[in-house]
Amino acid sequence: MRGVLLAGGTGSRLAPLTDTTNKHLLPIAGRPMVEYAIEALVRAGVTEVMVVTAATYLDAFVELLGDGSHLGLAALDFGGQERAGGIAEALGLAKSFVGSEPMVVMLADNIVERSLRPTVAAFEANPVGARLVLSEVTEPEHLRHLGIAEFGDHGEVIRVHEKPQDPPSNYAVTGVYCYDATVFDVISTLVPSGRGELEITDVNNHYIATGNLAHDVLAGFWGDAGESMQAYEDVNDFVATHGVNKD
Repeated sequence: MRGVLLAGGTGSRLAPLTDTTNKHLLPIAGRPMVEYAIEALVRAGVTEVMVVTAATYLDAFVELLGDGSHLGLAALDFGGQERAGGIAEALGLAKSFVGSEPMVVMLADNIVERSLRPTVAAFEANPVGARLVLSEVTEPEHLRHLGIAEFGDHGEVIRVHEKPQDPPSNYAVTGVYCYDATVFDVISTLVPSGRGELEITDVNNHYIATGNLAHDVLAGFWGDAGESMQAYEDVNDFVATHGVNKD
């Protein structure tokens, strides 16, 4: 099982902190944000990881992370995204690294309280299609800024809605996804959205349409530290007080 950490994006929502650095290099409770994502993967049993970031900041990530051995990684590779072309485009850069193996993909600004091991283990046991990690969100206004799962009569996810004005559920799609290697074929068929990006929501809806998507609901806290300055501060406070990546 390979891991792909996506650490790109402009980070404009965290300006001015990101005026001179990548948001995933910002500190959370005294550690660079990206280290928490690596820790989450390692504790889930994934020790071969590729970090994809903006080409401008590639050297900074290499300098910080080195070969990753001090964080428990057996192998660490890097990829540079020349422009902000979307999550799916960034994932496509990991094709050679992943090969034909199943993978867990994580947005590096996602912080989770509980271990991802159950999701990784479930996908390793049946590495077909896709597996999403959901988190319950209670604030209606927050839901309108996220990807939201719509459920069928038997509790299955039947569609992911991106930033819906009328959310069909309280369950947000976190930035943690498992895919088999066919995801790269799916990405090759995508067309850019209205904002000029290849959308991961389109990837997930493809697997739903083909009947090859499962999901888990994350226990405990989930935060997207890059969502806003308030979210960054809230995540920082939670990590400092409670800790994360716990079994």
